[in-house]
Amino acid sequence: MAILQKHGKNSCPDLASIKENPADNIGQAGSQKKWAESSQNWTRPVARIWTVVLLLGTCLLYCARVAMPICAVSMAERFTWSKRETGMVLGSFFWGYCFTQVLGGYVSDRVGGEKVMLLSAAAWGAMTAFTPILAHFCSQPIVSMTISRFLMGLLQGVHYPSLASLCSQKVVESERGFLMSTVGSGSYLGTLVIGGIGSLMLDLYGWESVFYVSGLLSVLWAYCMWKYLLKGEGPIITLESLGSAGTQSKLSKRNWLRLFRQPAVCAVIITHLCTASTFFTLLSWLPTFFKDTFPDAKGWVFNVIPWFVAIPSSLFSGCLSDHLISQGFDTASVRKLMQFFSMGVSSVFTLFLCGTTTFPTAVAFVSATMGLTTFSHSGVSVNVQDLAPSCAGALFGVMNTCGAFTGVIMVYFSGYLIEATGSWASVFGLITVVNLLGLGTFLSFAEARRVDIDLAKGRYHNIHI
Repeated sequence: MAILQKHGKNSCPDLASIKENPADNIGQAGSQKKWAESSQNWTRPVARIWTVVLLLGTCLLYCARVAMPICAVSMAERFTWSKRETGMVLGSFFWGYCFTQVLGGYVSDRVGGEKVMLLSAAAWGAMTAFTPILAHFCSQPIVSMTISRFLMGLLQGVHYPSLASLCSQKVVESERGFLMSTVGSGSYLGTLVIGGIGSLMLDLYGWESVFYVSGLLSVLWAYCMWKYLLKGEGPIITLESLGSAGTQSKLSKRNWLRLFRQPAVCAVIITHLCTASTFFTLLSWLPTFFKDTFPDAKGWVFNVIPWFVAIPSSLFSGCLSDHLISQGFDTASVRKLMQFFSMGVSSVFTLFLCGTTTFPTAVAFVSATMGLTTFSHSGVSVNVQDLAPSCAGALFGVMNTCGAFTGVIMVYFSGYLIEATGSWASVFGLITVVNLLGLGTFLSFAEARRVDIDLAKGRYHNIHI
């Protein structure tokens, strides 16, 4: 594991030279003003307000996302869906989710992540609220629900890339860990909220109420963000605002190829791929593990307690990483330390599940695993912003796309292992191997210096798509 080392505030000569000579470093005069505007960081009070708003937005994102799984049984009974048809509806979300990651990051890098996030939230919030109407008034509910879930995936796929782009443009390096870990905990909070309140609404008012409430609250969040944070400025995205890539196509291709040849960039992609794959596998199969191993256990215990642990764990990791960086410790070493806890220490508790014989012990090990996994919000998830702030959204989109595809594959492969071996130890062993592969790659090649700068020339160029 990397040893934490302290450094001075201006220990990176590349970034220091950028601060001293901004006009010379940007290159083209026409882009100087645009880059200066996008480089203005939020003040700490403004950053705290945005952190709370983005936390609430991510919470609502997951409320809307998990509404369908919560209501799937009731909807299947109402519309006489088979297990295969129900699985088709639920799975269509992830295929749509994969396709807009890079596009969302690209547009966010050009026009601002807050605009992309606002437009998408208004769209997927409205889509969620209209879901019951589409289900009741369409002659083929299975078709309308499959298409609506696919569109939900398309619309929600831009959220995290736009968040990464916004954070890289507006948040100083020493505070990114706290913001990303806090906002990331919104996913666990949203899962808890919709699992608890949503289940209650389902029993009292029917499955339609879950969609109405989560969708309308999401639209209300988008309106408040537009009204009070963006001051009513229209989130207009035009072709002109995206920039004319035609004259720079050759340069952009060369720069992107050079970017992907950087070992540090390959390391964050591989590490995020491994992290996402193991997380999706645990998320998908842990309920089945508990049902098979402890059939008399209460479902709400193992479905709720790990998420209660994950929320403070995520917040703690962000505070810890930012504190270490503010104290002068090397940024790359801090990122590696966070990822070591996320993939290394958590794997120890995952292996402990192989020999677990009591239900309380299993819940404790799973809670420790899920809590430590959240440390990646202050590790690889933030490292992409250290490496390429000028294109962090698009690069994070590439990472998330790879993670989503491999996650689906690993979930299916884990099911095959369970059927072939009849043992959960094979799945937990697979998760550990994948985690250690990603961790070894990150510890070996991860850096925190900017690599979206052409050091071979006397001038600095931001990479554009």
